[in-house]
Amino acid sequence: MIDIHSHILPGIDDGAKTIQDSISMAKKAVSEGIHTIIATPHHMNGKYENSKSDILPLVSSLNATLKEEKINLEVLPGQESRIYGDILEDYQKGEILPINQDSQYLFIEFPSSSVPRYSERLLYEIQVQGLTPVIVHPERNAELIERPDKLYRLVKNGAATQVTASSLVGYFGKNIQKFSQQIIEANLTHFIASDAHNVDNRSFKMEEAMDYIEKKYGIDCVYYFTENAEMVVENKTIYKEIPEEIKKKKFLGIF
Repeated sequence: MIDIHSHILPGIDDGAKTIQDSISMAKKAVSEGIHTIIATPHHMNGKYENSKSDILPLVSSLNATLKEEKINLEVLPGQESRIYGDILEDYQKGEILPINQDSQYLFIEFPSSSVPRYSERLLYEIQVQGLTPVIVHPERNAELIERPDKLYRLVKNGAATQVTASSLVGYFGKNIQKFSQQIIEANLTHFIASDAHNVDNRSFKMEEAMDYIEKKYGIDCVYYFTENAEMVVENKTIYKEIPEEIKKKKFLGIF
């Protein structure tokens, strides 16, 4: 299994603090059946800035450490960039890192409470440049929970999305779990990933999530998500089902 979203690099954001934390995360990932993981540190979120040149050597160093520790996990480079107006300009300058360095897939994070008004236009411009924006954890965005039609429009217009494993199996609460299910059922997501930050309160839960998906939606749905993760790493075109609109339901006590 491939996990396309993690904070396993040590000491650069709110994920692993030390190399020992990274090793613990790597061991946990392997125990859940993960053989390849993409390190996606936060970038331009108001607290952390981790450009491409910062990330690549850390990935190489971590892979060397894991080899020494005989941990059978490959770490690939990525980046979780908060959406901002100059992201394409910074991509052209070599500061923005697509998933696995040279692919067409680019992680985009929205603020937790809102979707910036320029998002639709910017995601379109990203696609014009030959890139596919992947919106991370839309199920935890308050505005998208309140206005799922916005998510439908973004996906219909070509964006991909990634739901967090922990969200789907209830670790962020019942309302976020329910919205995660609705996103899957409406064909509005293309990846399940861990967004793991540690082995304690923000762990992987990938094995649990895939078991849940198999029981609720069947083995074909598991294959859909696992094969799309492989496609991203290989820089191939991912599978997309026809998106549907989520009928608005009242959510009480979102957070």
